[in-house]
Amino acid sequence: MNKALFSRRKFLQTSAGAAGASLIAGSVFLDPEPMQAASQTVAPSDQVRFGIVGVGMEGSGLLSTAIQLRGVECVAAADLYDGRHELAKEIVGKPIRTTRRYQELLDAKDIDAIIVAVPDHWHKQVVVDALAAGKDVYCEKPMSHNPADGLAMVAAAKKTDRIVQIGAQRTSSVLCAKAKELFDQGAIGDLSLIEATYGRNDPNGAWEYPPPPDLSPQNLDWDTWQGTVPKKPFDPYTFARWRCWKEYGTGVAGDLLVHLISGMQFVLGINEPPKRVSAFGGIYRWKDGRNMPDVHPVLFEYDNVPVYMRLTLGTESTEVTRFMGSKGIIELREFSVSYTPQAGVDTSPSYYTASYPASLRNAYVKEWHEKHDPVPGQEPAPETISFTGNDYDDLKPHLWKFFEAVRSRKPVVQDAVFGHNAALGCHLANESYFRKTPVYWDAASQSIKSLG
Repeated sequence: MNKALFSRRKFLQTSAGAAGASLIAGSVFLDPEPMQAASQTVAPSDQVRFGIVGVGMEGSGLLSTAIQLRGVECVAAADLYDGRHELAKEIVGKPIRTTRRYQELLDAKDIDAIIVAVPDHWHKQVVVDALAAGKDVYCEKPMSHNPADGLAMVAAAKKTDRIVQIGAQRTSSVLCAKAKELFDQGAIGDLSLIEATYGRNDPNGAWEYPPPPDLSPQNLDWDTWQGTVPKKPFDPYTFARWRCWKEYGTGVAGDLLVHLISGMQFVLGINEPPKRVSAFGGIYRWKDGRNMPDVHPVLFEYDNVPVYMRLTLGTESTEVTRFMGSKGIIELREFSVSYTPQAGVDTSPSYYTASYPASLRNAYVKEWHEKHDPVPGQEPAPETISFTGNDYDDLKPHLWKFFEAVRSRKPVVQDAVFGHNAALGCHLANESYFRKTPVYWDAASQSIKSLG
């Protein structure tokens, strides 16, 4: 692995996470699923040769991780910025084919699979073309830039027998698997509410990335990069900070909310868009010309349960999802999952009896204690059970499952339908924000409509 390349999460949390995990008393460490080391011998027939389209911030991390896996080899990379051709070769550590034209990778007979890590507004075209060329596809989240793109991608996937996996990693995490196990076992009883938070507080977290200093129309195919959006003059900041604008990206919804939704869908075992969505927010801090909100709280209804998710780029906050029910809470964090039981019963006489006359109140209190007081020495002592494990956004398990599916032809959890439904939650959140009204997904017309 190129040690100079780290994700934001690795930069900020690896050391803190490792230290924090050791301080959780009584916790159980979850072993990751076994992954074969890249050094082990693999039969030539089991080798997976892939190409990558897009070697930017996310793509470089995907490439660095993928080449560590057993029986996986990168043979080509495509990017519209020539500097990333050099970067791809540095990461792989040997000469590989590089090009500005991703179609060359699709035409190549020695490539089995394509990793797609381009800006959101290019996802649909690259994925549909790759599937038509008979390639298996790993596409970064969110799957689509808009609902129509998602529908086209699902249709393309259904026409083929190709593997499609979307890159929101929590569906491959041992922590999410443990949360799902607890939920499926009925640990929290009747689910009544889900809440999740995700907050950042720094320019990098708000996508104010520094463009490559040598970027120019000579080493970047700027017109192609813009795709079908209204053309604008060359702007290195748009290239580096595309998530800030709805023309190219999907804002905090597509970057962050999609992780929360994907993890929630996996834990609950559902694969559907929300029934209705109401979103708020605005641009409160990062007034740099962006048109996507930097604060975006959203209220969903999923599977007849209210779900409240809060996103902000103005305050660092604990990243956590809480599944709340009649018997307790499952709390899913970056490096842990915990279960805190709740009996859901009275632990003392009702305070309503303060409205009784004294004779009635005293009789009630006496009877209550006789019926409910535990035997001395046998008082209940509920405790939180914690499990710790690898970061639930670790790329390696997710990529490993993709390449194993390429070999085995077995379906993946986060396929095109799953990815489309998770992305729809994000698109609905964005539409509600811009329309300033609650919205819902109309299955009959396959479009977003306003409520009321």
